[in-house]
Amino acid sequence: MVSLHDTTVHSGGGSSVDVSTDNFMAEVVEASRQQPVIVDFWAPWCGPCKQLMPILEKVVSEAGGKVKLAKVNIDENQAIAAQLRVQSVPTVYVFHDGQPIDGFVGAKPESELREMVQQLAAQAGGGESVDSYFEQAEAAFAEKDYGAAIGAFQAVLHLEENNEKAVAGLLRCLIGLNDLENAKEMLDNLPDTLASSDAVQDVAKRLEFALKASERAGELSVLQQAVGNDPENMQKRYDLAIAQFGSGASEDAISTLLEMIKKDRGWNDDAARLQLLEIFAALGATAPKVKEGRKQLSSLLFS
Repeated sequence: MVSLHDTTVHSGGGSSVDVSTDNFMAEVVEASRQQPVIVDFWAPWCGPCKQLMPILEKVVSEAGGKVKLAKVNIDENQAIAAQLRVQSVPTVYVFHDGQPIDGFVGAKPESELREMVQQLAAQAGGGESVDSYFEQAEAAFAEKDYGAAIGAFQAVLHLEENNEKAVAGLLRCLIGLNDLENAKEMLDNLPDTLASSDAVQDVAKRLEFALKASERAGELSVLQQAVGNDPENMQKRYDLAIAQFGSGASEDAISTLLEMIKKDRGWNDDAARLQLLEIFAALGATAPKVKEGRKQLSSLLFS
């Protein structure tokens, strides 16, 4: 079951740095006066370290830069390990305001690590408001930085557990990542009060379309040939547009639907225009291809 507070995302980057004896004071102690710093003591020969580190990198990345991860190879930096009495690896310390304030030894479940990082991120935000987190989430989403967007939406849920807009935001991020299976599982397991909210229902329609498009994607070459053989068949063009979108060729899908509107604006109760609007909603209002598509649609409708 996908939990609202355990939505995972695989994203690159993140606020992490390799630390040595030379820069420990600057990168950890002094840096922790500006933001919480998680220090991961590891060794190349340590199996559990290799499991823990990528999880830490992921959940820190989700925090959108509010938390920093410092990685210390104890084989190369024995003085630091001795000073902090690191007796086994992996060992993790949390520094804040220049001092170690928390820590643990060994592995922990991803859900616990994410919760820890979210709490640290909330501290770093100085008690930021729900509105502030929403601003961060929407800005990150617009840039397709889904890891940071998920972290901000989860920060909202940490403050308001049943915030329907934040739940809808998490679903939008999963759709953006094309993680449709987890999005469907999350939606299916929502409480009725959340699942029936306007914000979640709106995203549920997008998910339904994305799932339909994903299923159609495998038929792309067949539908392309079918349209080539029967170019006046509007239903085949319509199915082709859905397959194009499902396979990631969103610009082709937009072009196909615009061509349908040009040929027969009212076909099947305006189906092509309505489908085009669904694609615009799924891609986001700020996407260049959406802005251009809307211009072309307006030109067709009002010419």
